[in-house]
Amino acid sequence: MSGSVPPSPSTFLEKSETYWREGHDLSAFRVLSIAAQPRRRLAKNFRMVYAKSWTLKKHFEGSPTHGNFELKTVELPPLNNGEVLLEALFLTVDPYMRVAAKRLKEGDTMMGQQVARVVESKNSAFPTGTMVVASSGWTTHSISDGKDLEKLPAEWPDTLPVSLALGTVGMTGLTAYFGLLDICGVKGGETVMVNAAAGAVGSAVGQIAKLKGCKVVGAAGSDEKVAYLKKLGYDVAFNYKTVESLEETLKKASPDGYDCYFDNVGGEFSNIVIPQMKKFGRIAICGAISVYNTTRPLPPGPPPENIIYQQLRMEGFIVTRWQGDVRQKALKDLLTWVLEGKIQYREYITEGFENMPAAFMGMLKGENLGKTIVKA
Repeated sequence: MSGSVPPSPSTFLEKSETYWREGHDLSAFRVLSIAAQPRRRLAKNFRMVYAKSWTLKKHFEGSPTHGNFELKTVELPPLNNGEVLLEALFLTVDPYMRVAAKRLKEGDTMMGQQVARVVESKNSAFPTGTMVVASSGWTTHSISDGKDLEKLPAEWPDTLPVSLALGTVGMTGLTAYFGLLDICGVKGGETVMVNAAAGAVGSAVGQIAKLKGCKVVGAAGSDEKVAYLKKLGYDVAFNYKTVESLEETLKKASPDGYDCYFDNVGGEFSNIVIPQMKKFGRIAICGAISVYNTTRPLPPGPPPENIIYQQLRMEGFIVTRWQGDVRQKALKDLLTWVLEGKIQYREYITEGFENMPAAFMGMLKGENLGKTIVKA
């Protein structure tokens, strides 16, 4: 390998969440490609920077444990022209990572977005101090050529936490926005059912539905979360863990049934909701967190006759489908609604990069109220 030509920097840049969901791994990001570029260490005036990264030590079997992760430290090379050095400020952990990790190789860095600051720059478009959203994964420092970095909006106020760019005014907010407005296509006067309703996506879904004039029914996993949903303006909220009958609770909440079902949970929960859909009902399948960690055969789906004779439409989706102008409009809408107080947010913040795995595992268990964020 001593005579091989180092790959170009652009080869090593991932491409946001789509990159991960398409099955690529973080070895493509330059934080793990340093061995291919030893000659660059001779650059003058080079200040050594070390990146800490959480890697997938062993693929998950059932619920993740600390033994599935390994913390590694690598030295980063000096910058090339056109590149920037990023330092993570806030990182996100999300349910999709449990599934997407199946496509990683053992030893790869865990995927994910972060809000980062440019701490060194050889790219005029991203001067030192610029705040960006980057898909660098679970790492404290990384190098980018800037092609897939997203600056925070110029109108972002100092009073608003920048971590919201990972949540309500970021990927989870966009997921709620497009899943509800495009996939479900809700209209005023309709009834919307949301599960995992106090989570990062669910809490935004319910509030957007209320803004659009809908009746909203939400299910959550604790009395504290139910109280939060009522504070957000949900018409009906209940603890699915303590009700005697989920079927009867749903019927009582909306005797006429449901026009839209925003599903974050899947499994048996959905099998009970779907028979209560109205004719021509729409179902947005966002996630299935109830079955991500199962090692048993998955439960059967809903009765086909319900879907056929109620003429239901079910559609799964990934938020990266929406790009360009429609995405920018959605981000502006979300930011405006937050600033106007029409959408409230809650962040569940864990301090310390060393606690990334714990935050991830806690989120999968439902320990969070709102968006789970790690402050580096």
